[in-house]
Amino acid sequence: MSLENPEVELIATQDRAIAHRTRGLFFVSLACGAVGFAMAMQMGLNPNFLADVLKLSGQQVGLLEAARESCGIFALVLLALLAGLGEPLVGVVVLVVFAAGLGGYGLIPPAYSWVVLLSLVWSQGLHIWMPLPNSMTLALAEPGRSGRRLGQVQAAAAAGFGLGLVTALVLNRFAVPIQPMYLLAGAAGLLGAGACLGIPRAIKTPGPRLVFRRKYSLYYLLCFLEGWRKQVAIAFAGFLLVKQFGAKLETMLLLQLVVQVISYFVSRPVGKLIDRVGERTVLTIYYACLTAFFIGYATLRTRWALYGLFVLDNAIFVLGMAVTTYVGHIAPKEEHTPTLSMGVAMNHVAAVSMPLLGGLIWNVWGYQWTFAIGALAALLSVLLVRFVPARAERS
Repeated sequence: MSLENPEVELIATQDRAIAHRTRGLFFVSLACGAVGFAMAMQMGLNPNFLADVLKLSGQQVGLLEAARESCGIFALVLLALLAGLGEPLVGVVVLVVFAAGLGGYGLIPPAYSWVVLLSLVWSQGLHIWMPLPNSMTLALAEPGRSGRRLGQVQAAAAAGFGLGLVTALVLNRFAVPIQPMYLLAGAAGLLGAGACLGIPRAIKTPGPRLVFRRKYSLYYLLCFLEGWRKQVAIAFAGFLLVKQFGAKLETMLLLQLVVQVISYFVSRPVGKLIDRVGERTVLTIYYACLTAFFIGYATLRTRWALYGLFVLDNAIFVLGMAVTTYVGHIAPKEEHTPTLSMGVAMNHVAAVSMPLLGGLIWNVWGYQWTFAIGALAALLSVLLVRFVPARAERS
């Protein structure tokens, strides 16, 4: 019996560990799916809400996006103050804030000032949330399977996003106005907050509150350029289709739905691909394609070609998870969240300035030059990725 008991205890311990991981990953996935549903409403409705309801100019859109993205910088400070608390509990609080701000769109007068104010509220909640799913997933993932687990969570987010778009399409068919749809987005955010209560609370950030290390400088540069490029796509690509080419709300929702269907089916294979071939190869493909896509936005004049480009551009975002798995190789576990948070901040330093510059350039020289800046950021990223260690070189 004395020889068997340790073996039985070991098996029981292993079973508990598996159950712990499985339960945690399920609720992380559920929370990400709920946030994906809410963001489907925001991203799917936003271009038409800004262009058709609020009648904004390109420069006003740039100012709005710059204000909203400034929350990414404040998120670094707030996450530093919250370090040491259970990350799932932090997730509960910030997703309630996110839900209140986004759901508030459905209750306000359709005025620019109100939209800016509520954008600051929901965006602050979202930006504090952004590094948490990745950090919690890395903490729960088995050794050597971080890419697969991130792919699993990414697929859940894509499924939630797709469900949100289908819901918006159905409501649009029944002639429901844009603003009341945002109330559903707020409800989804509250569901995400509830899901965080099911994530093991032992997941914490016991390490330093702030991490800014020279050895992570390549990661910071990639995040900066990602923010630069991402904002060209998020702030201006959909707005281009609506403002310049007359895309209707139903069209924009359908395009986003196609994107999420693609993302759902490719997220897990991409995660496995990252584990197999390494970050350098995946990121090289990612940024090279984005360079070509932004050149396409600047030069193509055919509506259907631009629709196809919009789908490809957004669907390929899934390859960007390789930047997160790169952190798993260069930083110890206790520095994952603060390092990811610093990456979010670097991303948003660019994300604040880019909409301002892009909106100004749009108004003065035309949208073509706004997308040319995005192409430049993607091309610089291709060059920097060459310094990411190949899989065979990783320690």
